[in-house]
Parts: sequence; C-alpha cells; structure tokens
Amino acid sequence: MGRLSTHVLDTHAGRPAAGVTVWLERIAGGRRDALGRFETNADGRVAPLLEADALAPGLYELHFHVGDYFRGRGVDLPEPPFLDVVTLRFGVADAAAHYHVPLLCSPWSYTTYRGS
Repeated sequence: MGRLSTHVLDTHAGRPAAGVTVWLERIAGGRRDALGRFETNADGRVAPLLEADALAPGLYELHFHVGDYFRGRGVDLPEPPFLDVVTLRFGVADAAAHYHVPLLCSPWSYTTYRGS
C-alpha cells in the first residue's frame, strides 16, 4: 500500500516545526489539482498526506508556508522574507511505495530528500 508523508524540522531552533501550513497539489495535463491543506503536528509531521488508491503515479507539489511559521515564532524576518513558501515538486513512479518528503528549514535555507 503506497503512502505519502512529510515532516518539517526547524533547523533555526533545532526542533520539529509544529503548526506549519502545508498544501498538496497533483499536476497532470497542465492542471493543478488541490488535494488538501494540512498543518504539521507537535512532532512536525503530517502523515499520511495520501495513501492507498489516493496515491497515483505522477507529479506532485508540496507548498510549505515557512514564512508564516517563522513570523509566528517571533523570528525577525525582512519584508519580504527570503523564504516565504517553499515549493517542492517531486515525482511518484511507484504508487505502491512509501514516499516520505521531509523539509529541514531555517529562515534562510532549506534541504529535502526522499526519506523512508
């Protein structure tokens, strides 16, 4: 059974990023289909975003609203912030697999990888 999940870590504070708004879209045939709006839990996780038949092969985008998150934590950001919404476009080739897409971020940088 396939599954898509995410996890956001605040590398500025060295802890999970609770309360980050995450939007999920599927991109197909030049269209964007909104699949949901989520918020990370106390451990910085949203799981699952999609599972079973809801996860199909194709292109997806996750939009992480990190500017709002850091503002809410009281971090002094320039206006506009260097990072506001981090968008990750990724492909799902095997809908039966687990795709974990973590985001490690600060107000000035981010990294991601395919986790397990």
